[in-house]
Amino acid sequence: MSPAPVADANRPATTRRLMFWVALLYFSEGLPLGLFYDLLPVHMRQAGVGTAEIGLLSLLGLAWTVKFLWAPLVDAWRHHKFWMAGANAGMAAVLLALSTQPEALGQGATWPWVLLAAFTVLSATNDIATDGYTIELLAKGQYGVANGLRIGFYRVGMLAAGGMLVLAGWMGTATQPAWSVAYAAGAALMLLNAALILLAPPQPPAPQRPAGAAAAEWLALRAQPLWLVALGLVMVGLLWPVLGPVAKALQWSPVLAVSGTWWFKGAVPVGLMLLGASLMVSAARSPRAQALADGPVFGAWVGLLARPGMLAVLVFILLFKLGDAAMGFMVKPFWVDAGFTPAQIGLVSVNVGLILSIVGGLIGGIYVDRAGIFKGLWVLGLAQALSNLAYAWAAWQVPHTEPGMQVSAYYQGVVYAASALESFTGGLGTGAFLAFLMGITHKARATTEYAILSSIFAFSRAVAGWAGGLGVEQMGYPVFFLLTFFLSFPAYLLLPAVRRMLDRAEPR
Repeated sequence: MSPAPVADANRPATTRRLMFWVALLYFSEGLPLGLFYDLLPVHMRQAGVGTAEIGLLSLLGLAWTVKFLWAPLVDAWRHHKFWMAGANAGMAAVLLALSTQPEALGQGATWPWVLLAAFTVLSATNDIATDGYTIELLAKGQYGVANGLRIGFYRVGMLAAGGMLVLAGWMGTATQPAWSVAYAAGAALMLLNAALILLAPPQPPAPQRPAGAAAAEWLALRAQPLWLVALGLVMVGLLWPVLGPVAKALQWSPVLAVSGTWWFKGAVPVGLMLLGASLMVSAARSPRAQALADGPVFGAWVGLLARPGMLAVLVFILLFKLGDAAMGFMVKPFWVDAGFTPAQIGLVSVNVGLILSIVGGLIGGIYVDRAGIFKGLWVLGLAQALSNLAYAWAAWQVPHTEPGMQVSAYYQGVVYAASALESFTGGLGTGAFLAFLMGITHKARATTEYAILSSIFAFSRAVAGWAGGLGVEQMGYPVFFLLTFFLSFPAYLLLPAVRRMLDRAEPR
């Protein structure tokens, strides 16, 4: 038999093995986000924490926004498997610490917030390594199936947090769930992830880079201090939410006097980060920025922003899932206020959402492969927006119910239907969005460029989550959920720029 047929015969098996690891790695990436966006809001709401305060929790997710700062370190050191395994082990340690005193999250203690900030940094590091590792291993023709698996098993990881909710309800009561058991179970699952990840296949060799690129970049950076100012503003904005808890612990009266205001908790850090990002864009568009083009840290920024039409594409990334993100962080508090127990919330997520999210992700991936990324974005984006209408309708139908009271079968059906639609259509929209991000990323800088692009999306998610807490507090769930439906459409104005960027994308 000739060598060519043997190679062809082996290719499907190799692909199947690769897709197994894609599924496992994105389960590992989705689990921390599920714990952060599903388990924690339910726990805090049941402990009596207000929606605005829960929205503030979303700002800790700004760590996912600035992960591009240390993505070059992951890219340069390589050994992505060790980054992923180490991050999972670190997150397990945080969850074990929370399991010792879960009641502290509802008592205003400072140390749980510090641990949660560490948790988001570790999760962001895991994302960097996972995304870079996967992009390097995949060929462009594998994007559709791989993204279907990524979405499906990412959602499986997120929905595993629903299993933690079920466990908390079963081991406790409707009004006093066993949160310590839930956090301990999450820690055990992350330790298992860490062990399995070490068995993943080795990644391809690193692309060659110019010798002395890091030293040359630092010299060029010293001659352009605007970059350092921009980074400083971004970092101050990221760390700002910690200032309130620290001031409370140290009894700093001037800070305590304003720490409870909306502008101090949200507007100031978001404004600082936006200002820093604007200065970075200005610096990257300067002719002098070409001196940084080969650098391992800022070279990716210069390369991205030097592409024609890239600013419009970055705004599109900010806006495409804005409506989904604004509603998402308030969904679980809505369920709690509707009278659902943690066990009920978890059972719906696991039994219904799990299947539908996988089906949605796979159908979305197949559709993108056949229709193309551009058509997938606008068609599946429309489907994604439908879940916001479904939740607005559910919020108008279902009254506020105290914990422990029975929720009628009709109201349960209304909320479960909205949840099912959100899981399915969310998978559809995410399939197109991930394919788009991968399609405009150059493989030579895959880890750093994808980290930058996904960081921009994470910024939108974090700010929208914070604003969602304030929106529900001021408008109530029905009006706010309806508003998020209309937030889904401004991105469509930028689709012409997206088409041009996809047409110019580097072939794989």
